[in-house]
Order: sequence, then structure tokens, then C-alpha cells
Amino acid sequence: MRLAVFTVFALNGLALGSWASRTPALAAQVHASPGVFGLALLGASAGMLAAASVAGRIIERAGARAVVAGSTAMAAGSLVLVGFAPDVPLLAGALLVIGASVGMLDVAMNVAAVAVERRAGKPLMPVFHAGFSFGALAGSLAAGLAAGHGWSPGRHLTVAAVVAVAVLLLVVRAVPGSHPEPTTAPVSAVARPPIRRPVLWLLAAVALCSAVAEGASSDWSALLMTAERGVGQGAAALAFAGFQLVMALTRLAGSWAQRRFGPTRCLAAGSALAAAGLLAAAAIPVAAVGYLGFALAGAGLAASFPLALSLAGDAGKRGDGTGGEREIGFVTAIAYTGFLGGPPVIGGIAQVTDYNVAFVFVAVVAALILPAAVAARRSRRREEKQRAAVR
Repeated sequence: MRLAVFTVFALNGLALGSWASRTPALAAQVHASPGVFGLALLGASAGMLAAASVAGRIIERAGARAVVAGSTAMAAGSLVLVGFAPDVPLLAGALLVIGASVGMLDVAMNVAAVAVERRAGKPLMPVFHAGFSFGALAGSLAAGLAAGHGWSPGRHLTVAAVVAVAVLLLVVRAVPGSHPEPTTAPVSAVARPPIRRPVLWLLAAVALCSAVAEGASSDWSALLMTAERGVGQGAAALAFAGFQLVMALTRLAGSWAQRRFGPTRCLAAGSALAAAGLLAAAAIPVAAVGYLGFALAGAGLAASFPLALSLAGDAGKRGDGTGGEREIGFVTAIAYTGFLGGPPVIGGIAQVTDYNVAFVFVAVVAALILPAAVAARRSRRREEKQRAAVR
């Protein structure tokens, strides 16, 4: 079961790494200018946000396994559409579909991961998110090989889609959450809508800040290195690769750290480490420090997003051991606004000032994870006291 869920996370990362790494070829294929192509890319973010906002209710009714299967198949099909899109409108439409399918899959796989955590009785969410990171790395490496051998986006993404469906068929039966059952748990704070629970807003703030910092590091790190540190494009790409690799490796140790120190301390330490790394990369005009800073940021941000979702699922847990679908969907949807709005904000700051100032702002955002995590823990304790008083 753990291997099946880990594989699903990797498939999600594979899908992202496959098409996102072929954006230069896709832009040339549809004859789009950078500005127009950027608008087309918003389709993916919009689809993710829209799907994540309703995913919790769908998973409650259909079960995580069915949604994982359906959304992965839809993502594979939309990969082919993206690869063969002949013009900008069709590409934007295909990206909207792939964004929606990935957004639905994101929530479903995290719900399945929470179910595995509950059965195992120990934290496992960072390890599952390491699967996503490794999948994204594998997808980007495969994309590089495909581009290097002259494969068109259509041919490459079709092969990626076939591989994804084949792997899905091998593991989907082991994904938990096939038959959702109605709960008999007593009415409590958990029964309140997520929008009325402060703890979920605070966990969403953790995920949002993490999404902004992670997205900025992914999208703008190479530009900081080329524009402000004077390195070549090939060497600048190593900043992003280092960030992703260190994040993936750190996530493998995340479960141990969570058991040893607790989720709030892990979030606090990660926030401080990420902020320090990003600030160093922005403030010290030495290329080597930039690489080190982004590696530290990858380590610091590794646990933020998975722990926020794990804690959201735990906040939605009912007395019979079920629940958490809507809470995870709520936190995920808000976090996606960071992926959607973060890059334009960072770009705007860089346009008015420079990339150094922009990444100082990103460092401040990463630092905000710490107070949000502490406040979330206090809010959850207040909820538990109120629930105990009602009983």
C-alpha cells in the first residue's frame, strides 16, 4: 500500500516534469511569443485551483482510489493533447485539462497518503512527497533526453502518457480509499465547514507561503544566477536542480524528523533554514553562495507543504478514523493560489527593482511559515479543549 501511494506521487511528478520541461518546444510549436505563451500557461494553474476546490467533496463520495485512477488517466490523456496542440487556444485548453486532472490527483493522493499514515500509526507524508520530487526529476531528465534526440513534444508526451497509464494499472488496486463509508462520529468541531476553522486557515497559510517560496525558487533561481551572478545558462540550471534534489533527499528523512521533533518544530526549523538560504542567495553576490542558498532552501521547504496537508487531514479526522478529505482540499486550493499568483508577483518586484530584492521578499515569505505553524498548533489545541468541554 505504501509503495502504491508513493508510486502515485511519483506519477504526478512525472507528468509535471514531462510537459513543463518541454515548454520551449511547445512555445515554438504553437508560434507563441513569451507573453502569449505565459497566458496559455495560466490555464494549467487555473485548472489546478478549480479542481482542488471541489476535490474533497468528490473524494468523499467516490473514494480516493477511484479519483486517483480517473484523474491519472485524464492527466495522461491531456499530456497527449498538450504534445500535439497546433495553436495557442488548443494548448491553453489542453493545459487547463491537465491542470484540473493534476489538481484532483493532488488532493486524492494526499487523502490516500493520510489513510496510510493512519493505518501505519506514524508520519509518512514527507516520504510520499519525496516520490513526487523524484518523479518530477525523472520526468525532466527524460524530457531532456527526448529533446536531445530530436523527439517532438507529441511523440515524447505520448510515450510518457503510455508509461503513466501502464504503471497506474499495476498499482491502483493497492491504493486505499475504495469504498467510503458514512461516519457515525459525534458532531464536533470537525463537523464545521473548513472555511470556519481558524486552524485550517493557518495551515493553509503555511502551505501558501511554502508554495510561493518553492515556486519562486523553481521559476526564478536560474534567472537570479544569470542576471545577478553572471553565470551561464547551463550552470544556472544547476541551482534549480540542486534545489529539487536536496528537497527530495530531505523529504526521505522527513518522517524520522517528524517523529523525533514533532511537526511544529520541523516546520519552524525548516522555515528558518529556507529563509536563511534564500536571503544568502539574494544578499551575497557570490555564485557559490547562490547555489548553497538554494540547496538550503530546498532542505528547509521540503517538509512544509506535506506537513501542512498531513496536519489538515488530522484536523479533519473523525471519531471513527475517517475524514479529512474536505480539509485537505481546502488547504490545497489555497496553496495553489501561491503557485498561481506567486511568480507574477516575484516577476513584478524584479522588474521594478532586481532579482536580489525579489528574493529577499521570497525569504520573508518563507520566514512567515514559522509563526503560522505555531499559531496553527495553538488553534488546534483550543479546538480540542472546546471539543472536550462539549463532551
